[in-house]
Amino acid sequence: MALQGNWNYPTPMTVGAGCLDQIASACRGAGISRALLVTDPGLAELPMVTKTVALCREAGIGCEVFSKIQGNPTGENVEDGLAVYRQGGFDGVIAFGGGSSLDAAKAIALMAGQALPLWAFEDVEDNWQQANAEAIAPVIAIPTTAGTGSEVGRASVITDSANHVKKIIFHPKMLPVRVLLDPLVTTGLPPHITAATGMDALSHNLEAYCATSYHPMAEGIALEGIRLIKTYLPQAVALGDDLEARTQMLVASSMGATAFQRGLGGMHAIAHTLGALYNKHHGLLNAILMPYVLAANRSVIEDKITHLARYLDLPEPGFDSFLNWILDFRAALNIPHTLAEIDITVEEAGQVGEMAVQDPSAGGNPIEFSAEVYSQIFVDAVTGRLTTARV
Repeated sequence: MALQGNWNYPTPMTVGAGCLDQIASACRGAGISRALLVTDPGLAELPMVTKTVALCREAGIGCEVFSKIQGNPTGENVEDGLAVYRQGGFDGVIAFGGGSSLDAAKAIALMAGQALPLWAFEDVEDNWQQANAEAIAPVIAIPTTAGTGSEVGRASVITDSANHVKKIIFHPKMLPVRVLLDPLVTTGLPPHITAATGMDALSHNLEAYCATSYHPMAEGIALEGIRLIKTYLPQAVALGDDLEARTQMLVASSMGATAFQRGLGGMHAIAHTLGALYNKHHGLLNAILMPYVLAANRSVIEDKITHLARYLDLPEPGFDSFLNWILDFRAALNIPHTLAEIDITVEEAGQVGEMAVQDPSAGGNPIEFSAEVYSQIFVDAVTGRLTTARV
C-alpha cells in the first residue's frame, strides 16, 4: 500500500514522501506571495529548510527565515517573530519544525494584525472573539517531529516568562490552512527525540481516549492512534530512515491532536506546569508522568482501559496489563521512570499542585483532582512510587 494521500480532515493535508516539494503550490493556494518561515535554530541551516526557501523563491514566492525560538516558546519569541513579520511585509507563515516552532509560528500568524497583546487571546471563556479574524495570517504547516500534532491544532502553548506559566492561546483561524506530512523531513531525528515526541503523541491519544466529554469520533480516532504508535514508534526509533514507520507516526501525531478536542488531562496539566518551571522537554515529561496519572485515574477508567487493551491485543487484557505494557514500552524506548532522573526534585510540590489544578488541561481529566492530589502525583513521579503495577 502506498502511504500517500490528500485528506480534508480536520484541514487540507497532503501525506507522503516528497510532498515537501508542493510547498510553492501550497503557498499560492493560500494566497501567500511572501512567506516568513518560522523554525528553530537547529533546523534553520539544514538542507530541508534551505530547500524549502529555494522552492518558494524559484516559484516567485518571497521567503525568509526566522529561527529565534526556544524549546518551550515564550511570549518574547512570539514578539520577536512578529516584529520581523511586520517589518518584512509578509502575508503568510510557513511553520516548519517540531511543536515549539509550529506553536510559535501559529501565534505569530494570529498576532499579525492584532491591536491587543498576545495574552489577551488566552483560551479563557470567549477571549478569542476579541481578535480581528480577518487580520490572522494563513499558515502552511510542515512538522518535522511526530509528537505535538500542532499542525492540526487551533491553539499554541506559549510560556509567559514573567509569571512562569504556560498559557494556551486560541483562535479557530489558527488552524493551518494546509499541512504537508512528509516523512523525509523526519528521518534525521535522533532516536531519543523520536521516542520523546512519539510518547507525546501517545499521551495526546491516550488522554483524549480517557476524557469524559461526549465525542465518539474523537474517541475512535484516539483508539486507532494508540494502535499505530504501539506498532510503529519502536520501529521509527530503531530505524530512523524507515519511511513507513515515520509516515505512520506523523499520521498518529495528527490523530492525537485531532482527538484531543475531546479533552486532555492530568498528564498535560502537570507537564505544562513543569515545562514552565523547569524548561524540560514537553514530550519527555508526558512520557514520565504517564503511568502515575493513569494509576491515579484507575477507579474511573478501568473499563475503558480494558477495552483499549483488547483493541491492542494485549495478553490478559485489563488495566494491569495495559499499565505494565506502558512501563515496558517506555523502558524499551529508554524513557526515564522518574522525574528525578531528569533533575526534578520534590521541593516545589506545593506550587506544582496549585499550578496544575489551574491548567486548562485539568478540565478534561476523568477525575477532578485537587491541588493536593496533583502534588502527590508529582511526588510519586519524582520518587518512582507506583504500587498498582509491576515496576
